[in-house]
Amino acid sequence: MEKTEWELAVTSMSALLMWIAGIVVVLVLIGAFILGRRIQNRESPRPTPEEQPKMPEGGPVVEEQEYRDPDEVPQDGGRLLPHELKGGYGTSSTHRSASQDPEDHKKGNNSSFGSGGFGS
Repeated sequence: MEKTEWELAVTSMSALLMWIAGIVVVLVLIGAFILGRRIQNRESPRPTPEEQPKMPEGGPVVEEQEYRDPDEVPQDGGRLLPHELKGGYGTSSTHRSASQDPEDHKKGNNSSFGSGGFGS
């Protein structure tokens, strides 16, 4: 079965288009690589080993756990805005709790809020 001139032209044209598409893809990848290198060269250099963080002389830092109590909000009946809090800008400070006993800090032992009851 012989191919007509039209069929041969279409197959050679599609082969040429595939080659052109392949070249375009390769050029785009090379351009992306060059652009990435330029951006990387503008960044600050990586830190040297001497600039890396060092372990403290006393060894690794040990995690401390303690119970903390929040500072009380004044109960004068007025509305307190976030910027009026002690720390300012919505931050609230805490202080070390007088009791570090875990039994004293269990949640839900002195309030009916969230108990699932009807309330009174």
